[in-house]
Amino acid sequence: MIKRITPKEAYILLNEPEPGILLIDVRTPEEYNEYHIEGAILINVKDKNFEEKISKLDKSKKYIVYCRSGVRSLNACSIMENMGFNEIYNIDGGIMQWKKEGIPFSIKN
Repeated sequence: MIKRITPKEAYILLNEPEPGILLIDVRTPEEYNEYHIEGAILINVKDKNFEEKISKLDKSKKYIVYCRSGVRSLNACSIMENMGFNEIYNIDGGIMQWKKEGIPFSIKN
């Protein structure tokens, strides 16, 4: 099931002592290299091998997914949900909203 969360909620989840949550950035490599949230794994949703790369992840883990504005990541979350992933969080507004709210790009864990 896809859960939509705010950047602040995502930041709190990512900073829990043992969150067990993986962060996925589904933007392009160029966007990722410009800036990204610390610890994010880049898996470009526009890449022709996106589904193959995603299928290698553990479906029982929790994932927070983001892109620039939240549209591509919601699409990626839908693909993941269809592949059998159980716990997926989409950051509403993406990294632009994260940046706008002044949330740090570094994560404590």
